[in-house]
Amino acid sequence: MMTDRRSAPAARPEPFLLDLDQQRRQARNLLRAARAGDPDALARLHRHWRRADRPAVLADALHVIARELGLASWPKLKAHIAALDAAGAAIADAQPVADEAPGTLHLRCGSDIRDGLRLAGFTGDFLEVSDPICHGPVPEGDDIIEVRARFIAGSYQSLPGLTVAAVTDKLTREAEGLAAAAGGTRPVVLWMEHDPYDQLILARCLAAFAAAGRGEGLQLILRDGFPGRARFIGLGQLPPPALRLLWAERRPVTRDMLGLGQAVWAALRRPDPRDLAAIAAGGTPVLPQMAPALHRYLAELPGLGDGLSLTERLTLEMIAEAPDAPPTAGRLFGRLMRETDPLPWLGDAMYLAILHQLAQARDPAIRLVDAADGDPYRAVVALTGAGRAVLAGRRDALGLAPPPRQLGGVQIDPTAHHWRWDREAECVVEAGPAIR
Repeated sequence: MMTDRRSAPAARPEPFLLDLDQQRRQARNLLRAARAGDPDALARLHRHWRRADRPAVLADALHVIARELGLASWPKLKAHIAALDAAGAAIADAQPVADEAPGTLHLRCGSDIRDGLRLAGFTGDFLEVSDPICHGPVPEGDDIIEVRARFIAGSYQSLPGLTVAAVTDKLTREAEGLAAAAGGTRPVVLWMEHDPYDQLILARCLAAFAAAGRGEGLQLILRDGFPGRARFIGLGQLPPPALRLLWAERRPVTRDMLGLGQAVWAALRRPDPRDLAAIAAGGTPVLPQMAPALHRYLAELPGLGDGLSLTERLTLEMIAEAPDAPPTAGRLFGRLMRETDPLPWLGDAMYLAILHQLAQARDPAIRLVDAADGDPYRAVVALTGAGRAVLAGRRDALGLAPPPRQLGGVQIDPTAHHWRWDREAECVVEAGPAIR
């Protein structure tokens, strides 16, 4: 296991399995509360229904419920729930998945849907390619496995068993599996979502297929949302009927997609981020989710005005906003994923590594206080005076002398010339040393 973001999820309520009768009850309750003058109900109603010529009726409340769940109308919600129910019934009857070719290989950037695919009725093999290349160094040379193994083993210390040897073995097996898929003829279906974690691994896989001359028998399932009662972060949230439903959305991988993957994979590994920024700025119509993911990835460069990556900036703001005692690392991560990050991409072990990086500066912006039981997610995270000064714009975070780090091929050393990200203009800017 490389990072726990894409590992198999624990049992939990299913916010993406919807019941039509329950949604009707929700609509009646909403309408009743709005008619009684409840401010929250009125706000919900008027967020999606703005007619002033008549009082709201049940059909309006049904429309609001559908919109809140991520669909355009109540009829579309009914159709979606009917399709989910049909998929669930097919699973219960052990019906084979339509059009799953013999020998199909399901490729995913983690193990989170491995069991779900099997429960949904898929019979093909599963290949995990999950090196989180969105975090840490990704060099241009042939030593990529060695460099990545050292980084992962040294950074994700909250995960057990991550020795350099163990990570090297896993990365090697992943690379060999991807090379075999690229050099073979068996059908391959890539299951991905829209965030930098998935999109950069997708680029890597597409580049491997392109380099091997593989252009046939490749299909892609790519989602940036799913109707439900929770924020959609990734496919690992979805129950088996939803995964079965997505099967109908697969589409062929085109030559243009392969070319884009090659371009992104090459640009990611260069020491100069301008090529990657140019791809993001130009848009990626063949894979529309790629450009926003690249923008979010580039926002992990030091910010032009404060020296903080976007994750670091959001973290300091969340700590400053904590109403009572300083929050724990686990609470910060939960809020980051549910609320504050515009495009969540981190696993919790990855987030802990970022917190430790912040705390290891010569003049740190945060202070970590270990929990009595040693649980790293229960560690308390407090702002220091330096952190408050950075938030107020009085100090630059790289001037606090954090350890050097690397994002893809880009070196970030506070004592040297480096690249920064202008969040307003959404472009990279070259900057001089923050420490002289």
